[in-house]
Amino acid sequence: MSMKILYAGSPQASQLTLSMLYERQKECGFEIAGVLSNPPSAKGRHKELIPTSVASFAMEKNIPLFTPEHLDKECRDGILPLGADLLVSFAYGHIFGPKFLALFPAGGVNVHPSLLPKYRGCTPVPAAILNSDDKTAVTVQTLSLKMDEGNILKQREIILDGTETGESLLNDCAKIGAELLCELLKEMSSSVDKKYSLPSGFAQSGEPSYTSMISKQDGKIDWSEDARKIEAKVRAYYPEPGTWCLENQMPLRILQAANISNEDFFTISDVNKTVFENSENGKVMSFKKGLGIFVKAGSRVLVVKTLQRQGKKAMNYQDFLNGARDFIGSVLK
Repeated sequence: MSMKILYAGSPQASQLTLSMLYERQKECGFEIAGVLSNPPSAKGRHKELIPTSVASFAMEKNIPLFTPEHLDKECRDGILPLGADLLVSFAYGHIFGPKFLALFPAGGVNVHPSLLPKYRGCTPVPAAILNSDDKTAVTVQTLSLKMDEGNILKQREIILDGTETGESLLNDCAKIGAELLCELLKEMSSSVDKKYSLPSGFAQSGEPSYTSMISKQDGKIDWSEDARKIEAKVRAYYPEPGTWCLENQMPLRILQAANISNEDFFTISDVNKTVFENSENGKVMSFKKGLGIFVKAGSRVLVVKTLQRQGKKAMNYQDFLNGARDFIGSVLK
């Protein structure tokens, strides 16, 4: 009999991990006995209830699915008959209480996409990009009653090159997380007496740091900030919550951007240094075919490559300018 796990998760990246685990169940000696995810949420103009990505996958594969509002007695009573040995969590979004964890004889593990104890909390991936870190990690840790404080069981570092987006890095972490989980589950399932137990791992060391929820307002661009910081924010908050500013009092999303040195900017554009220095932050200075639109940000220039007006589709800068002849020279707020 294989070791049974209950998988807990909600967003698309967690679904990627779940799908990889699903494909490797037999190879790694475990069975996904059930899936726990957030309830469907109302989306769109008609407020249609849409299941999470993880829930959709479970329904597609006919895996027993639980989507409770609360991890209460009713929920626990429903999960208990599964006979799950271990709880496996990645981006479920709730802290598990002692009564819930007691359902699993082997305990629980959590996939956390950071170099713990750095960036505990719910937004470690954008934090690493925002801070221009040169590396991050994926950590598999024991589930504890306090947020992300469990012992480290597996950890793999990821080198960052400064081109990652929140989406691409989280998906990379999801794949690595699945690989580390398979390693761990294979080790646990090899128990001769089938008394599955987690290794003790090792305690986290170093000064912890914490991340918090990100709102749409966090994506508002402050054009007085350095262009390098804004470019990092564009990548970190892609695709959600997104980065945006105001164009004639209307929201304008910046979906892709790049940096350029001032020396290169003055070389390839017809804007002289005096005009640039006397321009206000957010001024759309000019554009260059093959590069993008140049916007003053702090003492530097942000190169905007992909934009999206409210209610319109995303456009590359050339198509955008074809329909916005007065954009050059305007000031973004």
